[in-house]
Amino acid sequence: MDIRQQTEELERKLLSPYACCSADSKGRERPEEPCPVRTVFQRDRDRIIHCKAFRRLKLKTQVFIIPEGDHYRTRLTHTLEVAQIARTCAKALRLNEDLTEAIALGHDLGHTPFGHAGEQVLAKVYSPDFKHNRQSLRVVDLLEGQHGLNLTWEVRDGILNHTGPNMPATLEGQIVKIADRIAYINHDIDDALRAGVLKEQDLPRDCLEILGFRHSERINTMVIDLIRASTGRPEITMSREVRQAMEKLRNFMFDHVYIGSEAKTEENKARHVVESLYFYFLEHPERMPGDILNREEPEGTPRLVADYIAGMTDRYAVAEYKKIFIPRGFPLHKL
Repeated sequence: MDIRQQTEELERKLLSPYACCSADSKGRERPEEPCPVRTVFQRDRDRIIHCKAFRRLKLKTQVFIIPEGDHYRTRLTHTLEVAQIARTCAKALRLNEDLTEAIALGHDLGHTPFGHAGEQVLAKVYSPDFKHNRQSLRVVDLLEGQHGLNLTWEVRDGILNHTGPNMPATLEGQIVKIADRIAYINHDIDDALRAGVLKEQDLPRDCLEILGFRHSERINTMVIDLIRASTGRPEITMSREVRQAMEKLRNFMFDHVYIGSEAKTEENKARHVVESLYFYFLEHPERMPGDILNREEPEGTPRLVADYIAGMTDRYAVAEYKKIFIPRGFPLHKL
């Protein structure tokens, strides 16, 4: 019995009956030889961490576009916070931590430059069906490497359904869906306070009385509530009181930060950059890199352009815009 098989046996003995054991995975689209050391979900986690799309997250917007301060969250730090919260919940509930972590690390790989502003532009100019969760699945299925990452069905399901109306099929995926919300509500409050977009006294007091007056206290309250409410149940849930307070706080953030606040003053410029790049490359596809241009794509050039732009970091998108649309000084004549 090799190390992987020993781990699979331990999972069967120690995990909750509601957990998704590695040995019970529905598998990959393209079958592979098992790893002698890692389970299928550990292998998926490692593939995600080592892929280029994961590295690009460090230069993609969370809320504040191209922030100058060193301590504002990026899409990468958001992803890591989601993974930490999700693993804590999974461990306490005796669910599969490796599956949970793989889903959490991969859930935002398809996010566009400039966060949801970029996503909204591609939904307008390319297709109303463009969503970052679908693009994340497209990244792991097709765009990374020569033939995608070939992840397991459970990880792909969790990535696709981490947002939107559909519930992930596994409890591990359901944890990530809620952990994502816990993470962004709280770290976006923290960033908005740091930026002066919000003041402590602006936050709804009735929510703070339930969830806590400090950043760490609020996260702790939500995590412990999720664990208590979900223990011994075939679903991931929260108590009504905490869930309602969390949703009210989220709605507050939409009203005061996510829409029309000082944090969003540069979004119109960001939308202009994304839209301009989309139509430029649609007219000049030969200007895209060869690995994009030479890929066989049944949906044609618009899909290739959307993939190319969605994969850009904030600074790369700005650099491409400058190179294409901003005039450069005429070089001096050499004597």
